[in-house]
Amino acid sequence: MFRRKLTALDYHNPGGFDCKDETEYRNCIVWLEDQKIRHYKIEDRGNLRNIPGSEWPAAFQKYLQDVSSPFGEAERQEALDWLLGLAVRYEYGDNVDKYKNCPPLSTSSDKPVDPLVNLDSSSPDFKAGVTALANILKIQRHDDYLVILIFLPSQGLPVALDKHVLGFDTGDATLNEAALILRLLHVEELRELQTRINEALVSVQAIIADPKTDHRLGKVGR
Repeated sequence: MFRRKLTALDYHNPGGFDCKDETEYRNCIVWLEDQKIRHYKIEDRGNLRNIPGSEWPAAFQKYLQDVSSPFGEAERQEALDWLLGLAVRYEYGDNVDKYKNCPPLSTSSDKPVDPLVNLDSSSPDFKAGVTALANILKIQRHDDYLVILIFLPSQGLPVALDKHVLGFDTGDATLNEAALILRLLHVEELRELQTRINEALVSVQAIIADPKTDHRLGKVGR
C-alpha cells in the first residue's frame, strides 16, 4: 500500500515496511518528520522521537493536528498515507530543478500508429487469425473478415484485475478495485470511439479517392 511513496522518498526498506508493527510504524513517522516534512524545529521533536514512550500516541495526535492532517492517530493507515503524500510534495518542492530535468519515459517523437492502417485483410495469415479468434469467441462467420475483426472488441471477456495497474492508491482495497474497473470501462469506451472514428475516416477516404465526374455540371464530385 505504501511501497511506491516510500520508494519515491528513498526510505531504507520500502518493500518490507509493516504498518502493523508498532515500532516500525513509529520509526517511519519520526523519519518522515526528521528527513522530509520538518514541520517542527529540531528541539521540538523530543516527544515524537520518544518512540518507546507511553505518551507517543498523544504526541503523534498533536503532530497530526499541527500539520493539519484530516486524519487522527486512531486512523493509522490513512494518517500515514496522508503524511507520505505531504512528504512527496515537499520533496518535489525542495528539488524542483532536479525533477524538472528528468528525461521523459519515452523520448520518441513519433505519433502512435493505428495498427489497422497497414493491415492486409487479404493475407492468408490475417484470415486464419481472425477465423481462429471468431471460433474461440463463438462469433458467426462473415464473408468480410474486417467485419468480424470490428465485431471482436464487443465480445465480453473475463479480465484479470491483478494484471492491471491502477496508478494511485485510495487506501482501501475495495475502492481500488472499483476504481480500476471504472478505468478499464473508460478505456473500452475510448477504444469503441476510436473504432467509429476509423470507420468514418475510411468512408471519407473512399469518397475522396474515387470521385465521379459529371460533365453536365462541369465539376468533379458526387
